[in-house]
Amino acid sequence: MGPDSTFASMLDHLVMIGRAVHFPLMAGAFVLGATFRYLIYHTVKRHEWFGREFERRTSQFLTEEMDHKSDNASFYVITKRLLERTYYEVFEKRENARRAKPDKMMLLSDRVFLIKMGCAWLVHDILKQIRFLKYGSQPPKLINITRNTFSKNPAFNRVFGIVPSVALNDLLNILPGLFVIGGIFGTFLGVMKGLPELGGMDLSDPEKTKAIMDRFLVEISVSMGASITGIFLSVLMTLVNTAFSPERLFVDIIDRFENSLDLLWNYSHSNEVPMGLRQFDENQDPIEALASAALNQELDRSRRHKAGDVDSQAKIA
Repeated sequence: MGPDSTFASMLDHLVMIGRAVHFPLMAGAFVLGATFRYLIYHTVKRHEWFGREFERRTSQFLTEEMDHKSDNASFYVITKRLLERTYYEVFEKRENARRAKPDKMMLLSDRVFLIKMGCAWLVHDILKQIRFLKYGSQPPKLINITRNTFSKNPAFNRVFGIVPSVALNDLLNILPGLFVIGGIFGTFLGVMKGLPELGGMDLSDPEKTKAIMDRFLVEISVSMGASITGIFLSVLMTLVNTAFSPERLFVDIIDRFENSLDLLWNYSHSNEVPMGLRQFDENQDPIEALASAALNQELDRSRRHKAGDVDSQAKIA
């Protein structure tokens, strides 16, 4: 057996194997791609969920403080209080909902996507970075702090805490193009399978020639189906990528969170960190933490009212 016949035999086996696994491989790639795209989107969505809750509480705080604004508000203290309040309240609400109506999927979601761990890491890192900001005429670059904190969150940037979201998302972005290439590849496999049979045509035997041509046309029609399948899957994957776009969601998250921090910075008068201020503890019981925060808030308001009464009496005197 010569080299040419050996190469032809290997090529024929390659074509047969390729045609056998082509359609299942493309279908499997689409299912996995769509699944991982949704998982990445859902993972990043946890940013958006926590950011919305923080934004809502920031807006509520500023509305309440409109009539009795403090003269010495610390950006760090206010941000720490609101972040802790957001963290404890949202997870206490989820825990109460789970107790009232046992929902194993909710608990499973928290564990699989590391939601609580990611939010706790976010609060820790934000507080660590804003602690040493210097209050002055020029506002700090809070958007850089926000983007850096969210982008380096180990829980939110890995699917299941294992698969890197950025690398996987880049692969899924080019998957529609790979489907088109895969469809064209399948078409060429069919053409390669059918062309050698044309060499057996005998123009003196019309019936045999017609049979060979019929088989060749069948091979070509099946091969064209590979290209159509590739284009169809490419369109579907493009729609999935557009509907569950983590990039668009991430930009919205950064804008929301940075805007909340910016509002708090403009409200504040300093960035002092009081001595003995307790560190954020994600393991503390939420009910106890919220009660303590509410008590401290009422004490602060009482002190401000008393200070205001003293100033009023001094002015009258």
